Amino acid sequence: MTMSGDARPLWGGWRKSYLLLFAAAIVALIVVAVSGSAAVQIMLAMLAAAAVFALYLAAPKTSRSDSTARLQPVEDLARLTASARNILECVDEPILILDGTGRVMFANKASQALVGADAEKKRISAVLRTPEVLEAAERVLAGGAPETIAFSVLVPVQHHYEAYLARTDGRLVLIRIRDLTELRRAEELRADFVANASHELRTPLAAVTGFIDTLRGHAKDDVPARERFLEIMSVEAGRMRRLIEDLLSLTRIELNEHNPPAGETDVVGVVRDAIAVLAPLAEGDRITIQMDSSPPLRVVGDRDELTQVFQNLIHNAIKYGRPGGEVRIQFGRAEAPSKREGAGQIVVSVRDQGEGIPREAIPRLTERFYRVDVKRSRERGGTGLGLAIVKHILNRHQGRLQIESVPGEGSTFTVFLPAVHTSVESAA
Repeated sequence: MTMSGDARPLWGGWRKSYLLLFAAAIVALIVVAVSGSAAVQIMLAMLAAAAVFALYLAAPKTSRSDSTARLQPVEDLARLTASARNILECVDEPILILDGTGRVMFANKASQALVGADAEKKRISAVLRTPEVLEAAERVLAGGAPETIAFSVLVPVQHHYEAYLARTDGRLVLIRIRDLTELRRAEELRADFVANASHELRTPLAAVTGFIDTLRGHAKDDVPARERFLEIMSVEAGRMRRLIEDLLSLTRIELNEHNPPAGETDVVGVVRDAIAVLAPLAEGDRITIQMDSSPPLRVVGDRDELTQVFQNLIHNAIKYGRPGGEVRIQFGRAEAPSKREGAGQIVVSVRDQGEGIPREAIPRLTERFYRVDVKRSRERGGTGLGLAIVKHILNRHQGRLQIESVPGEGSTFTVFLPAVHTSVESAA
């Protein structure tokens, strides 16, 4: 007879006493049968009944606590399952668990964008229509080795994923999915950057090399041709120098982009200095730079980097403005994007009177090497990196750039920078 752990001490501790009592009752019954005395029969019958009752008490029984003890492992398993679900819900990557038939037993919240909110209890083929993953799931369910599958989802927006499938000790299959879209995009941007940089350098380098070969050959004694070629070579060499300087500047800014500046500077003075540097260029194109009067406006930022921002913006306004037109610079204040930034923002806008920018081109203006008018940009010495540098500097300063344009009327580039807190500004 099998007994529970709680019944063994009771039966083991009192077993001998109950057996002796039971044996005594049997002996008494035999004596009664021999003696035939009614009084003795009644007394021994009571003794026998007591012995039988004692045996009943000593016998192992299933008590309420024993039932609870047997149910405890089931409750513990349920609690463990709930804990496991809670843990998997905290994972920010899609997680799916399939049973032996390919049905989804569990799908965390991160997977809803892929398989929907009601994926559980459905077959994996009904919620994820990707042949590569479904075929891999069948192989792993059949006992195959873990697999890693790359796949893409084209709608509504193209995303790239990587799925890892593995079978557990039972007949469950775990599917973990990683979103590789940002990584793939970074790789594509890096490849485009290398291709564009190589192209930008190759063109002036080919021109310089060609003119050198010409000057060594039949034009070596042609003085007018030599002077003309040397001038072109100087322009192309300057273009390569500017490109390399901008590339180095952009790399340096990107490396330091995660460290916000701690200094303070007057943005009105920064703009005034940028205008002074670019005034000769504006005069050459008969463009007037008009800066509205403003009291000092202190912002949190690095003066040298902010000077680079406004030099690039004003230079672009001159370069793409209408000859004989005007570049207007205005200042203002705006509310902070969040309540925690109580000091607000300083706003600086640079407006030109050029041809304007097509609406579809505006979101791409801050991409490296992107130009609306490639030919005109190269003729004016542009590298295609100016607005990319502006964007990354403003990212470091926790600012932003807003671009508005009306074709035929001009464009406005507006910079938002965090202002110095009022109490600090007053003390300064």
